Amino acid sequence: MPPAAPIPLEIEATPSLAERAYVRLRDAIVEGSLAAGSKLSERRLAAALGISAQPVREALRRLEGEGLVETRPKSGTFVSSLDSDRLAEMGRIRAALEGAAASLAARRVGPADLRVLEQRLGAIRAATDQGDRAALAEANDAFHTALHRITGNAFLIRSLQALRAYFHVGSRRVLAGEAEIRLALEEHLAILDAIAAGEAEQAERLMRAHALRSLAVAFPEADRCPPAPRPASPDEKDSHES
Repeated sequence: MPPAAPIPLEIEATPSLAERAYVRLRDAIVEGSLAAGSKLSERRLAAALGISAQPVREALRRLEGEGLVETRPKSGTFVSSLDSDRLAEMGRIRAALEGAAASLAARRVGPADLRVLEQRLGAIRAATDQGDRAALAEANDAFHTALHRITGNAFLIRSLQALRAYFHVGSRRVLAGEAEIRLALEEHLAILDAIAAGEAEQAERLMRAHALRSLAVAFPEADRCPPAPRPASPDEKDSHES
């Protein structure tokens, strides 16, 4: 019996209507064209995009899974309200999960996986050299998605998928500056080197540091939290009790 054909991991060269609707709606939400709290009508969105309601419905379902839209019982579907504090919380969780994903990938990566990651990194480098911010955001997304697949951990992948609202907003903020773009490329190169070498701890450390640095750049106000109360010393306790 001949071996089963490998399952293709690449998306189709020609995006489906649902994929195109997803990209258009995602970008409109991230860029603010569809404001937070806006009610979304499948019929009106379909008319605006020039397609039927079914692909719009699929796109909205996907966006809901990523936290960019939310469905309220008996009310409809709305653009999620994502303030900086909420996005920063998501970013901290994502940093830990991305680190875990890099560690797992370093343990499980194979030659075919490495070729895909190298292709994705090549797309990041090309977009960086061309200064194409939109292409860079897509290439960055594709690199991380390919890395997640290597882990083979469905729960981890679903957890990261639920944090994509942060990824979409945060990556666009980080990729706004030329210096940050170049630094991000260097960090991705180092992460890929660690994964290729099977250095799980190093891959995790580098990925976590990359994600946390990106968080600090995207949401600098997130680090301005008041310090936690300092526990009272025994002498201070005695003075209060006397």
